[in-house]
Amino acid sequence: MNFTLSEEYQAFSDSVARFAQDKLAAGALERAHSPHYPWADAQLMAKQGLLGIAFPEEDGGQGGSLMHSVLAIQQVALVCPRSADIVQAGNFGPIRTFVEYANAEQKARFLPDLLAGKKLISLGMTEPDAGSAATDLKTSAVLDGDHYVINGSKVFSTHSPEAELFLIYVRFGPGVGGIGSILVEKGAPGFQVGTPSNFMNGEQWSQLYFDNCRVPKENLLLGAGGFKKQISGFNVERLGNASRALALGRYAFNAAREHAMVRKQFGRELCEFQGLQWKFADMWMKLEQAQLLLYKAALEGEHGLPSAQSTAMAKLACNLAGWEVSNDAMQVMGGMGFSQEALVEYCVRRTRGWMIAGGSVEILKNRIAEGVFGRTFSQRAPKPAAK
Repeated sequence: MNFTLSEEYQAFSDSVARFAQDKLAAGALERAHSPHYPWADAQLMAKQGLLGIAFPEEDGGQGGSLMHSVLAIQQVALVCPRSADIVQAGNFGPIRTFVEYANAEQKARFLPDLLAGKKLISLGMTEPDAGSAATDLKTSAVLDGDHYVINGSKVFSTHSPEAELFLIYVRFGPGVGGIGSILVEKGAPGFQVGTPSNFMNGEQWSQLYFDNCRVPKENLLLGAGGFKKQISGFNVERLGNASRALALGRYAFNAAREHAMVRKQFGRELCEFQGLQWKFADMWMKLEQAQLLLYKAALEGEHGLPSAQSTAMAKLACNLAGWEVSNDAMQVMGGMGFSQEALVEYCVRRTRGWMIAGGSVEILKNRIAEGVFGRTFSQRAPKPAAK
């Protein structure tokens, strides 16, 4: 069993690292503190072949693997944490579900601009009353002639203030079997993007409102019964989340390591204090453990989609490692780590959010337990007994 990257993967990883250092290192701090999407950098990275890495060449992608995508997002994040969001948007998020299930006409209409870094696709999944319990969604879609009429609302959608295309989970009928998805373009009649709000990490989101929104029936992505397919595609999104969380933990670790080697207190470098040596040992072990689970899930998805179990374990491990390591790194660096003059505090805020987004750590533990026992455990309150 080989725990090192293949020669081809290592060469690819090194090339992305060189590109990131040459083109993205300058301005990393400014990008992190801007709420706006870095469009110019997105188009630069598209020309470098960092969008659509694992998509088929006939769809405009690079024909690579999921592992290539994971390596790319990590190498970019190690240089410019904010720019890793571009790799996420062009490889892991709703764009991956779109490529998996869109028809040829839909791909021809939307993919060129998405893969060129000129437009964004946003996922409309969470609702005011349906978060982790995603199947409780109420946003409805009813076929009316040549159009679907959509009513409802969505919250917490990544890139929603600036996206041009939205992949919206909707209900065509009752139960899980009644859920599917529709593509909604910005400007569609009856569709409104609300005033932007801020997350703790500085990222913006807007509530999405559908008031008799009319969308051509050609924009149907997955009809009733499509929920399980969508969630399978969502597993890949979780690997993008996991990759960024782990990489930002490494970024903070590297910054704290350099700080500990030059910063002196009481006449000694910080790295000479045993208390900090143990802290760094713990941080390194967490990063390495999570890395193995991430690579395992990525390699499992080389010829399809990774399993829900593997992605749940990878995301949980990477979320916890990213958060705990970046938080400890900030503590090591003291006031400098807490200051916005450095990116460590940014890593803390970003990794904290990923413990909620894309499946909370609690939901992930539930999913892992189901794999352990080989059965599902309903979280819903039992129905009252019939009288």
